[in-house]
Amino acid sequence: MIHKTGSAKWSGGLKDGKGFISTETGVLSDQPYGFNTRFEDGKGTNPEELLGAAHAACFSMALSNILGDYDMVADSIETTAKVTLDPGSLTITKVHLDLTASIPGGDDAKFQEAAGKAKEGCPVSKLFDAEITLDAKLA
Repeated sequence: MIHKTGSAKWSGGLKDGKGFISTETGVLSDQPYGFNTRFEDGKGTNPEELLGAAHAACFSMALSNILGDYDMVADSIETTAKVTLDPGSLTITKVHLDLTASIPGGDDAKFQEAAGKAKEGCPVSKLFDAEITLDAKLA
């Protein structure tokens, strides 16, 4: 088993409180987050942004792995994950993956199939009880 940790500290009420988020590796260390960074345009991070980054990274690695099954190797895989939070129900309703990959001699049909498999199979995709959509472009 592989174990990785993240942590958060929070103080105060929902709207006037503040928090700090950290990761085991120290890549994030006491980074601020709060109501203003999640629901407004405050400086700092928020859970949805972090989930988006995690999903984009996981998906990109999964795609790289699956491309090997198709005898393709990407020069680059660039993925953005847009996480949609419904503020009324406080539910993540959708994640949209926007992918552009550069694969010398890549076959678009095989690329699209591999991208679909990565969307369904990456561990972070499996966490979401939300619609996951994908636009995949072979450059």
